Amino acid sequence: MAEGNDLRHWDELIPDALGLIFSKLSLQEKLTVIPRVCKSWAKAVLGPYCWQEIDIEEWSSQRQLDNVDRMLQMLINRSGGSLRKLCVTGLHNSSIFFSIADHAGSLQTLRLPRSNISDAVAEQIAGRLCAVTFLDLSYCDKISACGLESIGKNCKALVGMCRNLHPLHTAGISSPDDEAYTIAATMPKLKHLEMAYHPLSTKSLLTILSSCPDLEFLDLRGCGDVRLDDKFLAEKFPKLRVLGPLVRDVYERNEWDEGSDYSYISEDLAWDFSAGYFDDAGSFDDQWDDEGRLEGLELRFYEGVDEDNEAFGWPPSP
Repeated sequence: MAEGNDLRHWDELIPDALGLIFSKLSLQEKLTVIPRVCKSWAKAVLGPYCWQEIDIEEWSSQRQLDNVDRMLQMLINRSGGSLRKLCVTGLHNSSIFFSIADHAGSLQTLRLPRSNISDAVAEQIAGRLCAVTFLDLSYCDKISACGLESIGKNCKALVGMCRNLHPLHTAGISSPDDEAYTIAATMPKLKHLEMAYHPLSTKSLLTILSSCPDLEFLDLRGCGDVRLDDKFLAEKFPKLRVLGPLVRDVYERNEWDEGSDYSYISEDLAWDFSAGYFDDAGSFDDQWDDEGRLEGLELRFYEGVDEDNEAFGWPPSP
């Protein structure tokens, strides 16, 4: 074994190595635990290496909408334009969609279910989403075939599209086949397509199948007007796997259905975001001096919540 002087301290790891390690941690741990370990770790979570992939879909589904937008804006700023994957639900302010587009130069996976993205917004930002290969706009009630057309014409590399609808929101759709025909006309490279509970017809679906020859997976659960013959599919599209249209169980309601009051918060999500708490302009220099090392670190496991940090579910270090 090499002598002790040759061993490197954890707090001396380069930022990209720390970012790779920290990416395995939860959002809560990266924001409330890591910054309290040492100065170098605190600086690492402020930089882009920890935020090339932002997945706060579960966290955002249990939070007030304003807090979701503010949290996401902070994390996008930290990504420094290196964002590759973004998963979040329930965005409602138009400004946050423009912010995503401004940092989408490397963005490949974008999941925005249950968000208030409109046709007008989609038309304005689609040109900056050209690197996106997988897009989820499920349960986004304000976007229609017009917005999807702008996305399809600009996102030429798109191979995955999720456009599932809520079964309670499909009754009033005046032109049920418009989105299907738009997808067929503008997204020919699709390999994965989800259109659960769409009121589309068999004719429009066949147009998708003929226009997207690389399609490998198709979710048609709840598409009651579609009639497909299994033998026909096996002969014409042998590599295609179809889910549905028959739904074998009851549609599962969740906390986002009508009447939800955000009252449920699971145990591992029992912390919240507060304006200014994670202010990137702040400095951790006062918490850690230059002589600080990890060899003297005392690790403790906490139970309960400190009064001053009750909103986060994590007490301050002793």
